[in-house]
Amino acid sequence: MNQNAPWAVVFGGPSPEHEISILTGLQAERVLVAAGHAVVPIYWSPTGEWFRVPDATEAKDYLEGAPRESVPLEVRLSGEPGLYRRKRLGAEKLPIEAALLCLHGGAGEGGGGAALFSTLGIPATGSTIFAGAVGMDKLAFGGLMHAAGIPSLPREAVSTLTEPSFAGPYIVKPRFGGSSIGIEIADDLDAARALAGASVHLRTGAVLEPYRPQLVDLNISFRTHPQLEISDLEKPLRGAGDSALYSYAEKYLAGGAGSEAGLSSAPREFPAQVPDAVHAAARSLAERVADVTRLTGIVRVDLLLDEATGELYVNEVNSIPGALSLYLWATKRPAAEVLVDAIVEARDKRIVFPQAGFGGGAALRAAGGIAGKLVGLDGPRA
Repeated sequence: MNQNAPWAVVFGGPSPEHEISILTGLQAERVLVAAGHAVVPIYWSPTGEWFRVPDATEAKDYLEGAPRESVPLEVRLSGEPGLYRRKRLGAEKLPIEAALLCLHGGAGEGGGGAALFSTLGIPATGSTIFAGAVGMDKLAFGGLMHAAGIPSLPREAVSTLTEPSFAGPYIVKPRFGGSSIGIEIADDLDAARALAGASVHLRTGAVLEPYRPQLVDLNISFRTHPQLEISDLEKPLRGAGDSALYSYAEKYLAGGAGSEAGLSSAPREFPAQVPDAVHAAARSLAERVADVTRLTGIVRVDLLLDEATGELYVNEVNSIPGALSLYLWATKRPAAEVLVDAIVEARDKRIVFPQAGFGGGAALRAAGGIAGKLVGLDGPRA
């Protein structure tokens, strides 16, 4: 690896959160450049193409796809893997020391980005493929919290075969996804099943939770390098209409115009105006989530608080959070320090799993002829 190569900031990707990923990537690029780092901005289009985009682009430059003067890239997984700049005669490999992944939702956040960049041989932030996948599967994550004894609301799959163990009304969420997109409220199970069948966001899987309108949202972040550290706690503020849910629009589109709308400038209490005991409990829960999920880098944990009883629940985890949760670290660490520490962790503390192919050929030699293994696989016989 070339230690003098620049960092890459990777954003976009096929995901419902594609636009938010662009905003996060452009913010991260500016933070790193302002701190004196060399950065290669890389855009992954919704249709799968990759581009080296010009430096310091703006959000509006992506309204019709890749900005002007973007250079198409090739993704090579075999031979000498990596990202290549297309040239008239052949292609030139991009020198990249490590990549900061700003891929929200979809395969990018759900472990796909980690798997791809591992295959490319480029160290990248955003946890392992396995940890990222659990974070993006709400049913699996809820099961993990339950198994670890971490307080969370009951969460079960919307099914036509079984009924939930708790009564409605329900919050119905997409099972696979990392944002507020597609969340609905259903009075009863029939309504929940109808929503699950009709909504494009719920058809691939949906989960139920009890609807408890008295609960309020709290967010906290942890980072894992150079050691585990917990941010201050924030309380997002819902719109003037007192909406029943903290919506996608409130989370990402509130706070005025500009590239920071809905990310660092959405209405919030920060630090949250809650009792000291709640701050302490939130930090403890963030530490426990970090321990059991094995997520790395910069992670946001979404919590739910019953202000009447003081009960605090873990709701979700975001392995690649919007704006990389830099606003949650503003009282503790400069943004560039948080980003660089995550990239250095990816570069210097790569998690490498045991690879296949070390069986010494014992299974292959013992197999004999494959034709003999097919007996009985041709279907029922008269």
